[in-house]
Amino acid sequence: MLYDDVILGRRSIRGFKPDPVPRELIEEILALAMRSPSSMNTQPWNFHVITGEPLDRIRAGNTERNLAGVPHSREFRTGAEKFTGTHRERQVQVAKQLFGAMGIARDNTAMRQDWVLRGFRQFDAPVCVIVTYDRILDGSDDTPFDCGAVSTALVNAAWSRGLGAVINSQGIMQSPVVREHAGIPDDQVIMKSIALGWPDHTFPANAVVSERKSVEEAATFVGFEP
Repeated sequence: MLYDDVILGRRSIRGFKPDPVPRELIEEILALAMRSPSSMNTQPWNFHVITGEPLDRIRAGNTERNLAGVPHSREFRTGAEKFTGTHRERQVQVAKQLFGAMGIARDNTAMRQDWVLRGFRQFDAPVCVIVTYDRILDGSDDTPFDCGAVSTALVNAAWSRGLGAVINSQGIMQSPVVREHAGIPDDQVIMKSIALGWPDHTFPANAVVSERKSVEEAATFVGFEP
């Protein structure tokens, strides 16, 4: 694909085919993603690529603990509990798009809960990539910034190879479950979860494209000719 086709065509995929993804293809995607820039070339990222029975155990543990009301235990700062203002409006807007596509009514509690649990199950993708960073770098704002860059590069590289992905936090909200079944060592901090697989194009939510604010809204140009 051309670069523009990848960037403009990519979308978050939340419905996947069960078909396995070859390890060699994932390695190719990771090699591309790791060309991302990092602060002073620290390259703080690590990837735990999980499939099969270990992933099933993570899904089951996440679901069980959340249904039991076990408090979330992310290993990175989440900031404000709730968005407000424009940020909240954007959050609500994409939720309306997704729920509309899936036919989930506002008062349908069961369907809404099922949608939330899909996130805890990594959207039933055949592969889950857990992004971690080296704990020795904990406290540096550059480190999560770099992990965000490599995660973005990963989902774009996947799209360029015909794979879909969605970066999500629900999959790592129960970090003890993830740490245990993915074998993540104590010297790494769990940052994000990326569901990965072949897109199911019949899944309605996969057609949703979230709106983006304009360059005019986002950018300030200084020193240019009027």
